[in-house]
Amino acid sequence: MNGFPGSPRLVRGGIVIADPVSLAVRRVIALQYNPDTLTRTVQAQGAAGGGERSEALRLVGPPVETIKLDAELDATDALESAQAGAAVLELGLHPQLAALESLLSPTVDDLVRANTRAGAGSIEIAPAQAPLSIFVWGAQRVLPVRITDFSVVEDAFDVNLNPMRARLSITMRVLSVDDLGFSHPGGNVYLGHLQRKQVQAGKLATIGLSALGIGGLG
Repeated sequence: MNGFPGSPRLVRGGIVIADPVSLAVRRVIALQYNPDTLTRTVQAQGAAGGGERSEALRLVGPPVETIKLDAELDATDALESAQAGAAVLELGLHPQLAALESLLSPTVDDLVRANTRAGAGSIEIAPAQAPLSIFVWGAQRVLPVRITDFSVVEDAFDVNLNPMRARLSITMRVLSVDDLGFSHPGGNVYLGHLQRKQVQAGKLATIGLSALGIGGLG
Protein backbone atom coordinates (compact mmCIF):
# COMPACT_ATOMS: atom_id res chain seq x y z
CA MET A 1 0.00 0.00 0.00
CA ASN A 2 1.47 3.39 -0.91
CA GLY A 3 1.63 6.48 1.27
CA PHE A 4 -1.24 8.46 -0.25
CA PRO A 5 -4.40 8.61 1.91
CA GLY A 6 -7.34 6.78 0.38
CA SER A 7 -5.19 4.98 -2.18
CA PRO A 8 -6.34 1.47 -3.13
CA ARG A 9 -4.62 -1.52 -1.58
CA LEU A 10 -2.05 -3.00 -3.93
CA VAL A 11 -2.81 -6.62 -4.77
CA ARG A 12 0.30 -8.68 -5.33
CA GLY A 13 0.62 -11.68 -7.56
CA GLY A 14 2.08 -14.89 -6.19
CA ILE A 15 1.94 -18.63 -5.77
CA VAL A 16 -0.09 -20.50 -3.17
CA ILE A 17 1.25 -23.88 -2.08
CA ALA A 18 -1.70 -26.09 -1.15
CA ASP A 19 -2.27 -29.64 0.01
CA PRO A 20 -3.07 -31.72 -3.12
CA VAL A 21 -5.94 -33.51 -1.37
CA SER A 22 -7.59 -30.96 0.93
CA LEU A 23 -6.44 -27.70 -0.72
CA ALA A 24 -5.37 -26.52 2.74
CA VAL A 25 -2.92 -23.62 2.33
CA ARG A 26 0.62 -24.58 3.31
CA ARG A 27 2.46 -21.45 2.21
CA VAL A 28 1.88 -18.23 0.29
CA ILE A 29 4.75 -16.87 -1.82
CA ALA A 30 3.97 -13.28 -2.83
CA LEU A 31 6.00 -11.41 -5.42
CA GLN A 32 7.77 -8.45 -3.85
CA TYR A 33 7.06 -6.30 -6.92
CA ASN A 34 4.46 -7.09 -9.56
CA PRO A 35 6.12 -7.53 -12.97
CA ASP A 36 5.18 -5.06 -15.69
CA THR A 37 4.85 -7.88 -18.21
CA LEU A 38 3.31 -11.34 -18.12
CA THR A 39 3.59 -13.53 -21.23
CA ARG A 40 0.97 -16.20 -21.94
CA THR A 41 1.03 -18.80 -24.70
CA VAL A 42 -2.21 -20.69 -25.37
CA GLN A 43 -2.13 -23.65 -27.76
CA ALA A 44 -5.36 -25.28 -28.94
CA GLN A 45 -5.86 -29.04 -28.75
CA GLY A 46 -7.52 -29.91 -32.03
CA ALA A 47 -8.64 -33.29 -33.28
CA ALA A 48 -5.83 -35.49 -34.60
CA GLY A 49 -7.41 -35.79 -38.04
CA GLY A 50 -8.75 -38.96 -39.56
CA GLY A 51 -9.53 -37.49 -42.95
CA GLU A 52 -12.90 -35.99 -42.11
CA ARG A 53 -13.26 -32.30 -42.87
CA SER A 54 -15.49 -31.74 -39.86
CA GLU A 55 -12.53 -32.55 -37.58
CA ALA A 56 -11.02 -29.13 -38.34
CA LEU A 57 -13.57 -27.51 -36.01
CA ARG A 58 -13.31 -29.98 -33.14
CA LEU A 59 -11.52 -29.26 -29.86
CA VAL A 60 -10.63 -32.41 -27.98
CA GLY A 61 -9.63 -30.80 -24.69
CA PRO A 62 -8.63 -27.62 -22.91
CA PRO A 63 -5.75 -25.64 -24.42
CA VAL A 64 -2.15 -26.08 -23.34
CA GLU A 65 -1.25 -22.79 -21.63
CA THR A 66 2.17 -21.54 -20.58
CA ILE A 67 2.82 -18.45 -18.45
CA LYS A 68 6.16 -16.66 -18.16
CA LEU A 69 7.03 -13.71 -15.96
CA ASP A 70 10.12 -11.85 -14.86
CA ALA A 71 10.29 -10.52 -11.32
CA GLU A 72 12.74 -8.71 -9.05
CA LEU A 73 13.64 -9.19 -5.42
CA ASP A 74 15.44 -6.59 -3.31
CA ALA A 75 16.31 -6.95 0.38
CA THR A 76 17.06 -3.25 0.85
CA ASP A 77 13.65 -2.30 2.26
CA ALA A 78 13.64 -5.24 4.66
CA LEU A 79 17.13 -4.33 5.89
CA GLU A 80 16.04 -0.82 6.83
CA SER A 81 13.38 -2.08 9.23
CA ALA A 82 14.97 -5.38 10.27
CA GLN A 83 15.19 -6.18 13.97
CA ALA A 84 18.06 -8.13 15.52
CA GLY A 85 17.84 -11.78 14.55
CA ALA A 86 15.77 -11.15 11.42
CA ALA A 87 16.30 -13.71 8.67
CA VAL A 88 17.23 -11.04 6.12
CA LEU A 89 20.25 -10.03 8.24
CA GLU A 90 21.53 -13.60 8.37
CA LEU A 91 20.44 -14.97 4.99
CA GLY A 92 19.54 -12.10 2.67
CA LEU A 93 17.22 -13.34 -0.08
CA HIS A 94 18.02 -17.02 0.44
CA PRO A 95 14.62 -17.82 2.06
CA GLN A 96 12.61 -16.32 -0.82
CA LEU A 97 14.74 -18.02 -3.46
CA ALA A 98 14.73 -21.35 -1.62
CA ALA A 99 10.93 -21.29 -1.29
CA LEU A 100 10.58 -20.89 -5.06
CA GLU A 101 13.26 -23.43 -5.94
CA SER A 102 11.70 -26.00 -3.59
CA LEU A 103 8.71 -26.14 -5.92
CA LEU A 104 10.90 -27.93 -8.47
CA SER A 105 12.44 -30.47 -6.13
CA PRO A 106 11.31 -33.41 -4.00
CA THR A 107 11.98 -32.99 -0.29
CA VAL A 108 14.98 -34.59 1.39
CA ASP A 109 12.60 -37.00 3.15
CA ASP A 110 11.08 -38.04 -0.18
CA LEU A 111 14.51 -38.67 -1.72
CA VAL A 112 15.79 -40.64 1.29
CA ARG A 113 12.58 -42.68 1.44
CA ALA A 114 12.80 -43.54 -2.27
CA ASN A 115 16.46 -44.53 -1.90
CA THR A 116 15.70 -46.70 1.13
CA ARG A 117 12.93 -48.52 -0.72
CA ALA A 118 15.15 -49.02 -3.75
CA GLY A 119 17.92 -50.41 -1.53
CA ALA A 120 15.45 -52.84 0.05
CA GLY A 121 14.34 -54.06 -3.37
CA SER A 122 10.93 -52.42 -3.18
CA ILE A 123 9.34 -51.06 -6.33
CA GLU A 124 7.72 -47.67 -5.85
CA ILE A 125 4.52 -47.67 -7.88
CA ALA A 126 4.22 -43.88 -7.81
CA PRO A 127 6.16 -41.17 -5.98
CA ALA A 128 4.38 -39.23 -3.26
CA GLN A 129 2.26 -36.33 -4.50
CA ALA A 130 3.99 -32.97 -4.36
CA PRO A 131 2.05 -29.98 -3.03
CA LEU A 132 -0.20 -28.25 -5.52
CA SER A 133 1.06 -24.89 -6.80
CA ILE A 134 -1.67 -22.36 -7.58
CA PHE A 135 -0.72 -19.19 -9.45
CA VAL A 136 -2.76 -16.17 -8.34
CA TRP A 137 -2.78 -13.04 -10.49
CA GLY A 138 -5.73 -11.14 -9.07
CA ALA A 139 -9.16 -12.55 -8.35
CA GLN A 140 -9.80 -13.29 -12.03
CA ARG A 141 -6.78 -15.58 -12.47
CA VAL A 142 -6.44 -18.40 -9.97
CA LEU A 143 -5.10 -21.50 -11.67
CA PRO A 144 -3.08 -24.62 -10.88
CA VAL A 145 0.40 -24.69 -12.38
CA ARG A 146 3.65 -26.57 -12.50
CA ILE A 147 6.84 -24.52 -12.58
CA THR A 148 8.84 -25.90 -15.50
CA ASP A 149 11.72 -23.44 -15.62
CA PHE A 150 13.25 -21.13 -13.04
CA SER A 151 16.32 -18.97 -13.59
CA VAL A 152 17.93 -16.44 -11.26
CA VAL A 153 20.43 -13.63 -11.76
CA GLU A 154 21.90 -12.56 -8.41
CA ASP A 155 23.64 -9.22 -8.74
CA ALA A 156 24.36 -7.92 -5.21
CA PHE A 157 25.71 -9.66 -2.12
CA ASP A 158 26.40 -8.80 1.51
CA VAL A 159 29.71 -9.42 3.31
CA ASN A 160 28.71 -13.08 3.83
CA LEU A 161 27.88 -13.50 0.13
CA ASN A 162 24.16 -13.72 0.76
CA PRO A 163 22.21 -12.48 -2.29
CA MET A 164 20.60 -9.09 -1.67
CA ARG A 165 19.16 -8.38 -5.14
CA ALA A 166 17.94 -10.89 -7.69
CA ARG A 167 16.10 -11.03 -10.99
CA LEU A 168 13.92 -14.05 -11.60
CA SER A 169 12.47 -15.62 -14.72
CA ILE A 170 9.70 -18.14 -14.04
CA THR A 171 7.94 -20.34 -16.59
CA MET A 172 4.77 -22.19 -15.56
CA ARG A 173 2.56 -24.68 -17.35
CA VAL A 174 -1.10 -24.46 -16.44
CA LEU A 175 -2.42 -27.82 -15.21
CA SER A 176 -5.85 -28.57 -16.69
CA VAL A 177 -8.33 -31.36 -16.04
CA ASP A 178 -6.41 -33.34 -18.68
CA ASP A 179 -3.43 -33.29 -16.33
CA LEU A 180 -5.14 -33.57 -12.95
CA GLY A 181 -8.49 -35.19 -13.65
CA PHE A 182 -11.98 -33.99 -12.76
CA SER A 183 -11.93 -35.50 -9.27
CA HIS A 184 -8.68 -33.82 -8.21
CA PRO A 185 -9.08 -30.60 -6.18
CA GLY A 186 -6.71 -28.91 -8.61
CA GLY A 187 -9.00 -29.93 -11.46
CA ASN A 188 -11.82 -28.04 -9.74
CA VAL A 189 -9.56 -24.99 -9.43
CA TYR A 190 -8.91 -25.19 -13.17
CA LEU A 191 -12.61 -25.53 -13.99
CA GLY A 192 -13.28 -22.43 -11.88
CA HIS A 193 -10.63 -20.58 -13.88
CA LEU A 194 -12.20 -21.72 -17.15
CA GLN A 195 -15.67 -20.69 -15.93
CA ARG A 196 -14.41 -17.18 -15.11
CA LYS A 197 -13.03 -16.91 -18.65
CA GLN A 198 -16.42 -17.81 -20.10
CA VAL A 199 -18.12 -15.17 -17.96
CA GLN A 200 -15.53 -12.57 -19.00
CA ALA A 201 -16.03 -13.41 -22.68
CA GLY A 202 -19.80 -13.00 -22.25
CA LYS A 203 -19.28 -9.40 -21.15
CA LEU A 204 -17.68 -8.40 -24.45
CA ALA A 205 -19.79 -5.75 -26.18
CA THR A 206 -21.59 -7.00 -29.29
CA ILE A 207 -20.91 -5.15 -32.54
CA GLY A 208 -22.28 -5.64 -36.04
CA LEU A 209 -20.49 -6.86 -39.16
CA SER A 210 -20.59 -3.34 -40.52
CA ALA A 211 -17.80 -2.43 -38.07
CA LEU A 212 -15.61 -4.82 -40.06
CA GLY A 213 -16.64 -3.33 -43.36
CA ILE A 214 -18.78 -6.24 -44.54
CA GLY A 215 -22.50 -6.86 -44.83
CA GLY A 216 -22.53 -10.64 -44.50
CA LEU A 217 -20.46 -13.79 -44.36
CA GLY A 218 -21.83 -15.51 -47.46
